[in-house]
Amino acid sequence: MVVNELFNYFNFAPHNQTRMNLLDFEKPIAELETKLADMKQLADDSDDSVNKAIAALEKKIVELKKETFENLTGWQRVQLSRHPDRPYTLDYLYEITSDFIELFGDRQVADDKAMIGGLGSIDGQTFMLIGQQKGRNTKQRQFRNFGMANPEGYRKALRLMKLAEKFNKPIVTFIDTPGAFPGLEAEERGQGEAIAKNLKEMFNLRVPVICIIIGEGASGGALGIAIGDKVLMLENSWYSVISPENCSAILWRSWDYKEQAAELLKLTSKDMHSLKLIDGIIREPLGGAHTDLKGMAAEVKRSILAAFRELDALSPEERISRRIDKFCAMGVVKE
Repeated sequence: MVVNELFNYFNFAPHNQTRMNLLDFEKPIAELETKLADMKQLADDSDDSVNKAIAALEKKIVELKKETFENLTGWQRVQLSRHPDRPYTLDYLYEITSDFIELFGDRQVADDKAMIGGLGSIDGQTFMLIGQQKGRNTKQRQFRNFGMANPEGYRKALRLMKLAEKFNKPIVTFIDTPGAFPGLEAEERGQGEAIAKNLKEMFNLRVPVICIIIGEGASGGALGIAIGDKVLMLENSWYSVISPENCSAILWRSWDYKEQAAELLKLTSKDMHSLKLIDGIIREPLGGAHTDLKGMAAEVKRSILAAFRELDALSPEERISRRIDKFCAMGVVKE
């Protein structure tokens, strides 16, 4: 009982249990899976006709999953990135590290619970791991401020990055936020200045910096920890200057056009990669990251180590030069 309460409080989700949170486009698949479960429960091992029917239904489910998830619209990928069962930063950290130690506070105002960070080892290599953290229920979401960091969150992130630089430890950031917190108090404490300073300082960090968008990557709230040598996106994450709903509200004065806005914003991982705004895509399990936490975490871990090996072979000066050149080339059009 105590373990379950701790898991709930610290946002660990029991990903191995059956999920009831279905998106609209997942319902036809779920109906077939329910039918399959019923058939297996009633089947007699000696009945070849029933076993053949089960095998055929299993094949049909796999084919339907592939067809569905390989042809998702931009809006459907946005929905998947917000799936209530999707792994958050802490889920990944406790899967891929053996000894994660969280560090707290910006040494100026407070400790922002929407931004977490600390040291952890991945296959013997110590990393500084930083990311936005959401919550799974109402209490957790309030505690984590829905993953929207205040200025002290970005200042805490920068403090930890500078600490990593001091001790020559590579940095990995996990981006998953609907945006920086837009409250009056945040603006009074210098939200814009805090994010801008992070952008400036991250360009000049002498250690390898790997950034991974694991869910939502919205506006400056995401960019504030996303200036890196390698910027990667999970397959069903999104990255944009504005959310589809807010874009729809500005252009059409209504949220009813969010699906069209999602297509026009070109915010999916494929769009970002084709526009050379990110360096790579991390494939998700069929059905999304929430269907297999351990498999997804293993793929994230592999991507981190591969990127680190490549970056570690470069000198700090070469990494900084390449980092600056990469971002300066974005948006440049040659005719």
